[in-house]
Amino acid sequence: AQQAEPVTSGLSYADVADLASAAPLIAKARIRSVKDVRIAGANPGDPARTYHLIAARVDSLIRGMGGIAPQVRFLVAPAEGIANSPVVRRWRRGATVLIFALPAAQPGQVQLVSRNALQPWSAGIEATTRAVVTEMLGANPVPAVLEVGDAFHVPGTVQGEGETQIFLKTVTGAPVSLSILRRPGEAAQWGVSLGEIVDDAAVPPARETLLWYRLACALPDALPASSTRAMAMLDAEAARRDYRLVMESLGRCGRTL
Repeated sequence: AQQAEPVTSGLSYADVADLASAAPLIAKARIRSVKDVRIAGANPGDPARTYHLIAARVDSLIRGMGGIAPQVRFLVAPAEGIANSPVVRRWRRGATVLIFALPAAQPGQVQLVSRNALQPWSAGIEATTRAVVTEMLGANPVPAVLEVGDAFHVPGTVQGEGETQIFLKTVTGAPVSLSILRRPGEAAQWGVSLGEIVDDAAVPPARETLLWYRLACALPDALPASSTRAMAMLDAEAARRDYRLVMESLGRCGRTL
């Protein structure tokens, strides 16, 4: 069971991507019933706790390789006292919701992936969820970024010219790199390459795409000192400046949950 809190339907792209990344089961459903149940503690001597047991009819499956039962049940821990719980006030019979969940041990049961994994349905949130899932399950999905790796900077032949490359470490080991190019009298240009070879035609990712999310929500605000440890002082400063350009261009991640 996950503790629930009142939520609004104004989720950001990053909120939806966080939930979708953690949930192998995503479904649109309509609540059929909400009732209180007492469950014994996990360890001997732990007091029993009261949870909300929600039953919902599945209208459509957005993600789930093995399918899902026509009706599912899941537990939600109240955030307050039972009588005034936000779950009782919000998740009433007939409400349409999105469920982000894990399969549970018993057929017809699921487990919410977080306290925010039960969301009021809207056409916009469903569309965003489907777009995120489509990218995540595509032929070449963008891997999650773990940390920033080494950076390199090569000064140009004239003042104000130069190129910086910053390599990122990912959960799959797939190469991802940032390249920033500066020429005198021109605005600095940057792009992201997915592959062993740095793409000279690489461009910044569009906002509210999986690639943008992977960068904007995972990269640190400043270039780590470890990334420039082998660089000359002036080259390291240029690399840090170029990294700031990337982060300003990406903008804030936008998480609200």
